[in-house]
Amino acid sequence: MKRVFPRVVLVLALVATAAVGTVALVSQAQAGPCRCPLIYAPVTCDHGKTYPNLCVANCHNAKNCVPTGEL
Repeated sequence: MKRVFPRVVLVLALVATAAVGTVALVSQAQAGPCRCPLIYAPVTCDHGKTYPNLCVANCHNAKNCVPTGEL
């Protein structure tokens, strides 16, 4: 009789690891309770700080943000 249990555990462990890595990637783009996409479209705001996109700038309560034109 063939044992399948170790393979199932290995597959589940790999899926769980991948899911945790994805959550970590998303949480790096978040500022507090905001959830922003991982899209690079930099904006510079009136206080001189540049953010990766307008959503992240809004999460930091930045004002008068304009696209920087960098890619």
